Amino acid sequence: MIKKYVIVGGSKGIGLELVRAIGKSGDVVSISRTGMDEGHGIDVTEFLCDATTDELPEIEGPINGLAYCPGSINLRPFNRLSVDDFESDLRVNLFGAVRSIQKYLPALKAAERASIVLFSTVAVQTGMGFHASIAAAKGAVEGLTRSLAAEFAPAIRVNCVAPSLTDTPLAERLLNSPEKREAAAQRHPLKAFGTPQDAASVAAFLLSDETKWITGQVIHVDGGIGNLR
Repeated sequence: MIKKYVIVGGSKGIGLELVRAIGKSGDVVSISRTGMDEGHGIDVTEFLCDATTDELPEIEGPINGLAYCPGSINLRPFNRLSVDDFESDLRVNLFGAVRSIQKYLPALKAAERASIVLFSTVAVQTGMGFHASIAAAKGAVEGLTRSLAAEFAPAIRVNCVAPSLTDTPLAERLLNSPEKREAAAQRHPLKAFGTPQDAASVAAFLLSDETKWITGQVIHVDGGIGNLR
């Protein structure tokens, strides 16, 4: 039986690579504010939708896996962050995830086995300057992950992927010169920054039945920066 996966934020970056990875073995629905570029060559059903504000699309049948990939990078000194900045990061990272899970929870429960994957950041575990707003929002996502893993067990597994800096359109201004790319690589013990495939491959693994005994975990895909010095 072909399994069905819903990827929110599947048009770019890690979400797009996750669509590619999952599409090899399942039926994939991508929900994102912007559509995929033409000629992507992926067999996918697309819906244009902002998960933080719009009515999410109806999807027929059981859903075996749901991933919420949208994120934000709002790096500023704390005294330059407004309450609106914190609210904006919470809306994108937490509230959109909550809305998506609530919308598709009945369909996830209808599947024989189901899995949810959310995304955090290494900056939650490892204090980093200028990350107050995004770390606070992603910290809430990690709390949501563990709470829902406990509440939904044993029917639905819930896990989280926490990358470090990854070469996606969201991080373009942080990696837009050879000097910045070299400096970013050197900050990590593995002397490289992340690729979208690095995080997407772990997310695909967590969505699969190969991880049927893993739930409530935050998996760091961070080049070692979270734990090594």
